[in-house]
Amino acid sequence: MLKHSDNPLKTQHHLLSIAPMMDWTDRHCRVLHRTLTARALLYTEMLTTGAILHGDRARLLAYDAVEHPVALQLGGSDPADLVEAARIGEAEGYDEINLNVGCPSDRVQSGRFGACLMREPELVAECMAAMGAAVKVPVTVKCRIGVDDQSPEQSLFELVDLCAKAGVTTFVVHARKALLKGLSPKENRDVPPLDYPLVHRLKRERPALTIAINGGIGSLDEALGHLEVMDGVMLGRAAYHTPDLLGQVDRRVFGVGEDVDAFQAVELYRGYLAGELTKGTHLAAMTRHMLGLFHGMPGARTWRRILTVEGVKPGAGLEVVDAALAAVLRAQDERRLRGLETGEAA
Repeated sequence: MLKHSDNPLKTQHHLLSIAPMMDWTDRHCRVLHRTLTARALLYTEMLTTGAILHGDRARLLAYDAVEHPVALQLGGSDPADLVEAARIGEAEGYDEINLNVGCPSDRVQSGRFGACLMREPELVAECMAAMGAAVKVPVTVKCRIGVDDQSPEQSLFELVDLCAKAGVTTFVVHARKALLKGLSPKENRDVPPLDYPLVHRLKRERPALTIAINGGIGSLDEALGHLEVMDGVMLGRAAYHTPDLLGQVDRRVFGVGEDVDAFQAVELYRGYLAGELTKGTHLAAMTRHMLGLFHGMPGARTWRRILTVEGVKPGAGLEVVDAALAAVLRAQDERRLRGLETGEAA
């Protein structure tokens, strides 16, 4: 059994999830990831309540049916606005509503949401209680272990305990502080030290809750190590920059299915690309998420170059993807041939 849980169905989706990343995990990215894993839980980018209530809702909340299970992540701190946004998300068919209490960007801080809410755990609990009462789908929290001069042992446990009293049962914890004073959002993803033992302790001392861990996890081997004691793992940059690792998730993490390689993923994604091109979607908006598919393989650099240079040109279509894929296949054939020649020489 991979997960640490008495109920084998309780955390099935959260065994492995793909982190919401602003400007990265859009609907095109999520469809690509779904070609590689049928089981991992996908998250939208964080969407503010203001954007959902007053913006282009059809565009912001659009997703493809193949993305399920998919969670909508919200940013906000007004209970009434969060309730309305959660209801809209549920009506649109999202499988989960998640509140972001972890994003450290300046824009998030000025809007009183994201990681700065770690300082207001009572407000977070109030928001979660209101959303939980308003929708039938699960409402969950993604948080940090603390911000700035907070003691993580206090800030994390206080936030979780208050939200648990409000009815929340599932938490995703990024295992590092957010230093809102002095570090950029990018630095906040790397500089504050990781504290995995604290998150492991949270699970150990709150066994009835579903706790997933996030932050700095770069491989499935590392994820499986955490799953010995945690209910779930959330992958972020590793899943985005080397998406081919997701092709092993269903077999290695969920114990079902067969691996999907990068070539299969391109073929599966091709139909989606064709459909979106007919709707007027620019090729580069979709292929930018594919750049890391052949990471570490022969032809990977040429793959990235063709997609990057040719994909942005007006009228670029599937022929660009075909040319890039052909370059990868040639590079692999050349390496294979060199290997055979070396063997014959030996």
